[in-house]
Amino acid sequence: MAEEKSTTAAARPTGKRQVSGATPTVARDSRPVKRNDEERLGTRNPVTFVKQVIAEMRKVIWPTGKQMVVSTIVVLLFLVFMVALVWGVDTLAGMGIQAIFSG
Repeated sequence: MAEEKSTTAAARPTGKRQVSGATPTVARDSRPVKRNDEERLGTRNPVTFVKQVIAEMRKVIWPTGKQMVVSTIVVLLFLVFMVALVWGVDTLAGMGIQAIFSG
C-alpha cells in the first residue's frame, strides 16, 4: 500500500498574523490619569461608603433557613470525615515508625 502525499496544507491553527504593512499600536501617553480633588474625596467619604454597602447588601441573595441547615450539615460531615482521615493517617504512620525503630 503506497501512501499518497496530499498537496494541500494541514488544517491547523498557526496563531495570529499581523496584517501586512500594519504597525503595532503604541500608547500615546503612559502617565497616570490625575483626578481632581472632588473625585478623590468622594471615594473616601464614610457616609457614601455606608450607603454603598447598604445598596450592595440589598443585592445579595440570602440563603433560606433550609439551605443554611443543609449547608451546615454538609460542612460538619466533611469536617468529621477529614478529622477521621487525618487521625487514621497519623495513627498508621505512628505505628509504622514504631515498627521500624523498635525492632
